[in-house]
Amino acid sequence: MSTVPAAPVQTVPEHVDVLIVGAGISGIGCAYHLQDKQPGRSYAILEGRDAIGGTWDLFRYPGIRSDSDLHTFGYAFKPWTHEKAIADGADILAYVREAATENGIDRHIHFGHRVEHATWSTAEARWTVRARRADGTEVAVSASWLFCAGGYYRHDAGFTPEFPGVEDFVGKVVHPQQWPEDLDYTGKRVVVIGSGATAVTLIPAMTDRAAHVTMLQRSPSYILPVPSEDPIAKLLSRFLPAERAYAATRRKNVWQQTGVYAFCQRFPKLARRLIRSLTAKQLPEGFDVDTHFSPKYDPWDQRLCAVPDGDLFRAIRRGDASMVTDHIDTFTADGIRLRSGAELEADFVVSATGLNLIAFGGITFTVDGADVALPDTMAYKGMMLSGLPNFAYAIGYTNSSWTLKVDLVCEHLCRLLDHMDAGGHEICTPGADDPANETRPLLDFAAGYVQRAMDTFPRQGSRAPWQLNMSYGKDVALLRAGPIADDALTFGARSAGPADDRVTLAV
Repeated sequence: MSTVPAAPVQTVPEHVDVLIVGAGISGIGCAYHLQDKQPGRSYAILEGRDAIGGTWDLFRYPGIRSDSDLHTFGYAFKPWTHEKAIADGADILAYVREAATENGIDRHIHFGHRVEHATWSTAEARWTVRARRADGTEVAVSASWLFCAGGYYRHDAGFTPEFPGVEDFVGKVVHPQQWPEDLDYTGKRVVVIGSGATAVTLIPAMTDRAAHVTMLQRSPSYILPVPSEDPIAKLLSRFLPAERAYAATRRKNVWQQTGVYAFCQRFPKLARRLIRSLTAKQLPEGFDVDTHFSPKYDPWDQRLCAVPDGDLFRAIRRGDASMVTDHIDTFTADGIRLRSGAELEADFVVSATGLNLIAFGGITFTVDGADVALPDTMAYKGMMLSGLPNFAYAIGYTNSSWTLKVDLVCEHLCRLLDHMDAGGHEICTPGADDPANETRPLLDFAAGYVQRAMDTFPRQGSRAPWQLNMSYGKDVALLRAGPIADDALTFGARSAGPADDRVTLAV
């Protein structure tokens, strides 16, 4: 993927009604909803990188793709018209950038501004956000509302465990998140360490040039073959306008995802048997399915890995790829020695060992002079935090397409802004003061990359509206159809003078 030239640099405004942090899929989605439903409000987007796209611009490893169908991962307002439902990263990146350009959103983006700190003043009903430019200079922007759209992946470094003896290895070790553009693995023996979505994506994509690719995993994941094209979507597109065909396919896929997840949660043993049966049919006769494809956990305790048209299984059947389930004892000069005593020779090792999570891109917060400890806050409706006024964020689903949640959150934010206008309110703050509302990790998900970081994230509660729903149906009822005001929200006004009397910030 090549970097598309950024829009012309514009002067960062001193004050906006809504400041969006991040120009990835969530940030572009939020900007669209604001333009569409709140056209009288000003907004700006601060993006730490130099291009639109977020994750889809960051990751450059071979074969990068979505593991969700693009009819639900795409925006509700922009039909996905490509034939592939499980799309390549380059196509997704182009789609996000098209959405920004077509709607004039790119003119509101300020690249190379990494947000570091945000300070709230109740007296003035505004956030003061400080960002660092690439040249080290600091920029200050004030905003009535702050929206964090940066997801939860740490962009500067992925997770790599300490491998014994790695300094003795004469080959190259690379993490997919820092994939060199000039890397040549033609004719090389490659070992990919990992069993998640990145590993199952990389392996079939590398077999066209590598001599052989081995997937080395400590324990298996659930891996399902899925069609790369949606036959229902193709049929509907022949008879319906693009918008109607897309909307119908989107609804179909939402309920299909919901149904699969509910089935796996309710009947885990049966789901396990069905997945094993599907997997066995994809593999060569005599393949040790139970060693390499039978996880210790139940389906959807961690995210299922999708392989379009069974490309990973095809690579195994051809003999271009193989699987090893074992633990690393140590790296050697020529490869990796395993606990079993076996050795894997390698010229090139990919550490597809996961990602690091970071809450809100590492932004620190202060409210009326008091520093905010994020683990002491609680998620409200999965989009705001207790004790943080006029603050919202987007965190998508772990069991469905990310963008489904983003659309609902942004719709609800626009409804909330209308409600505040109607009541003459300038400040909205969730407050969690119910002692019976027990706290839980924000993401109740067994994946290692989640568990490593949850003690640094906000918490969620044991009852509504403090739960982070992982159900699109529940969120439709709560965010799209449910009331705005409830006992958990406090509305108010500033204690200082009107907006026109504020002292503006030098930028």
